Amino acid sequence: MGVFTGRLSGEGKRFAIVVSRFNELVTERLLAGARACLVQHGVREDDIDTYWVPGAWELPPVARRAAQSGRYDGVIALGCVIRGETPHFDYVAGEASKGLASVALSSDVPVAFGVLTTDTPDQALARAGGKNGNKGWDAAMSALEVSDLYRQLES
Repeated sequence: MGVFTGRLSGEGKRFAIVVSRFNELVTERLLAGARACLVQHGVREDDIDTYWVPGAWELPPVARRAAQSGRYDGVIALGCVIRGETPHFDYVAGEASKGLASVALSSDVPVAFGVLTTDTPDQALARAGGKNGNKGWDAAMSALEVSDLYRQLES
C-alpha cells in the first residue's frame, strides 16, 4: 500500500491564473499572493499567465478553456464575492463554486479555488494578505501540490 503526497515544486511547470476584476482591490492582492507563492516554489515568472475576467460569474468558462488548452499544469481561479442587500450574492457565489467544481472534475489538470465569499469588505481584505493570510497564496499552494500528484498518478 503506497502513500503519495504532492511536492511543492514548480520547476518546469506552467500555470494559468484566472482572476476577477470585480472587487479588484481584493483580487489584486489575491493575485499577488498566488504569483509570489508560485515564484517562491520555482515557477518562472514567464510561466505564469494571468487572465482577467469581469467577475466571479465568468471564472468557470475561462478556467475551463485554460485547463483544456494543454498549456498548463494547473489553473488557479481567484475572485471575491461580498454579500450585499439582495440575493445576488447567493447566485453568483454558488454558481461560481459549482462551475469551478465542474471544471476541476472534468479537467486533466488541477483547478484551485481561490474565490472569497465574505459578508464584508473588511473580511475579504483580511483574507487577501491581512490578518487571515492570503487565500491566493493558499490556492497556488493547492495547485502546486495537486499538479505533482497528477504527475505521480500518470507515471
